[in-house]
Amino acid sequence: MGEVTTLIRAANGGDPEALNRLFSLLYDDLHQLAHARLRSNPPDILLDTTSLLHETYARLASVEELTLQDRQHFFAYAARAMRFIVVDFARRHHALRRGAGQLHVPLSDDVAAAVPERSDEVIRVHEALEQLEQVDPELCRLVEMRYFVGLPVGAVAEALGVSTRTVERQWLKARAILFASIA
Repeated sequence: MGEVTTLIRAANGGDPEALNRLFSLLYDDLHQLAHARLRSNPPDILLDTTSLLHETYARLASVEELTLQDRQHFFAYAARAMRFIVVDFARRHHALRRGAGQLHVPLSDDVAAAVPERSDEVIRVHEALEQLEQVDPELCRLVEMRYFVGLPVGAVAEALGVSTRTVERQWLKARAILFASIA
């Protein structure tokens, strides 16, 4: 059994030091996730990679009972936490700018182009994703990893335990559903 698996099991058992060590061990990978998410950070969301990582750690540490299965599940959980952190920042900013107009949200294959350019777009996609989660939670996880974190297809496939072709098909389906929901 590897070190990550051992730490995940200990963290699931409530050992706070195990979560600290797990986060430290995977810090570089988590930093890449956070950086990918913020690469095209909307100019009106003042959040940097380090702040996003620290917020992610705080959210993970505040969970009373973790139920992580493996490394991929940990990254999926972290991606979800990052999504909610970015949405919270966007909502705070959006609350200051009431009355913003409707904007088109591009859901292209180019992940960098798919990152929203404005905080209100982040909120709209998040709300559509909440609706999608009620219908298809696995599809929702895929969108979180592709859209909100910016993981490439191969990394998403590995995290979800499916083929890259399945991720590509599901990504097309998710984009169509979200576009219909947002439009």
